[in-house]
Amino acid sequence: MTEDVEVDFGDDGLVPAVAQDADSGEVLMLAYVSPEALERTRETGRAHYYSRSRDELWEKGATSGHTQSVEEVRVDCDADTLLYLVEQTGGACHTGRRSCFYRTIDGDEVGETVFDPDDVY
Repeated sequence: MTEDVEVDFGDDGLVPAVAQDADSGEVLMLAYVSPEALERTRETGRAHYYSRSRDELWEKGATSGHTQSVEEVRVDCDADTLLYLVEQTGGACHTGRRSCFYRTIDGDEVGETVFDPDDVY
């Protein structure tokens, strides 16, 4: 039997987590995870994160309905970053885009809009 990897949550108790579409490989978003958020994700199979601005645990899609079903959680070589391989329902970004990475550094929009945020929030 293997043992769980001990995640290094650092001084602030958070690690970054990249959400990636499990089928296409598209990078959807980056958020932060606390030990409790990781535990809830593993218990429920739904992505949970920690909001630094609101200082609270949140489940992706609890308000919008745009959920992330987590197929696998991976940890990087330093055990200080997570990768959530997810099945995304709807858009991952609060702007209505499928991915939060919808524009280039030059300002060109390259991502798909999948919902109107005014209708959701």
